[in-house]
Amino acid sequence: MTGRSETLAAADVRAVMGLIPHRFPMLLVDRVEAIVPDRSARGIKAVSMGEPFFAGHFPGRPIMPGVLIVEALAQTAGVLAILSMDLKDSGKLVYFMAIEEAKFRAPVEPGCLLALDVEFVQRRATVCKFAGRATVDGRLAAEARFTAMVADPPA
Repeated sequence: MTGRSETLAAADVRAVMGLIPHRFPMLLVDRVEAIVPDRSARGIKAVSMGEPFFAGHFPGRPIMPGVLIVEALAQTAGVLAILSMDLKDSGKLVYFMAIEEAKFRAPVEPGCLLALDVEFVQRRATVCKFAGRATVDGRLAAEARFTAMVADPPA
């Protein structure tokens, strides 16, 4: 790690889409703010009733699936990794390798602003470990540790 501590400008949804390949309905980060290269980032997901997963999860009691909360954390970490490793416009992708210690503490419902805080735990040349916490109004909704690999896209 370079030890940089400057905070980068926030990335709106267009900038996020310029860094990671996800698109609707799988883009789960609306913006990334407070990006500190080599250290941490905070993503935001505005959870709306229009999300396609709410049609079946669950009728009459819509709750964001926990696996998608972890995916939103991973997408935020992907933005952090791409910016920290100076890989913008390189075509490199950030792939999940492992999810550990995932815990779900509170339901995430339509109308919530989901804050997605991620930080590097360990970083090697192409493999990064992250810790993530998802909160709503400061209340912990989910947390996980996960590992990702930076690689070329499939041929």
